[in-house]
Amino acid sequence: MLQNRPVQIGLRPALEHDFEYCRRLYFAEMRWIIDELRLDRSAQETSFGQQWNRAQVRVIALDGTDVGWLQTIRKDNEIFVAQMFVDSPFQRRGIGTEVMKRLISEAAEFGLAVCLNVVRINPARRLYERLGFRVAHEDDRKFYMKRDPDDVGRSSN
Repeated sequence: MLQNRPVQIGLRPALEHDFEYCRRLYFAEMRWIIDELRLDRSAQETSFGQQWNRAQVRVIALDGTDVGWLQTIRKDNEIFVAQMFVDSPFQRRGIGTEVMKRLISEAAEFGLAVCLNVVRINPARRLYERLGFRVAHEDDRKFYMKRDPDDVGRSSN
């Protein structure tokens, strides 16, 4: 957590110029996964451009400084977390946890589950489990996780 002061985290709608920031952060944080899984970098570049949707993206700011981004997609009875990244100098300070807790609260207000996919080798899975997510199913590359809206008491601080 941030040293003895409240975490001042804001979420703002993405602007068109945020695409390059999000792209840079995505590839900085995903480089090791892309390398480890031997994924095609140019295919990943193309896929990123096709999937990034400004209307679904919020930029995470800490005390007014952009430190990450979140992309969510509202579906019938769930909010799907397509992407969430916190820039490495700001990781392990409670920012991702706080953003996910806010998202869980937003979803609970409307009785929605929160769903996400996490690559098997990504240590972020532990964060999601601490927040009450469970593996709904899996394949050889990813865990597909879900947190139901009535799981209020399951997350730990």
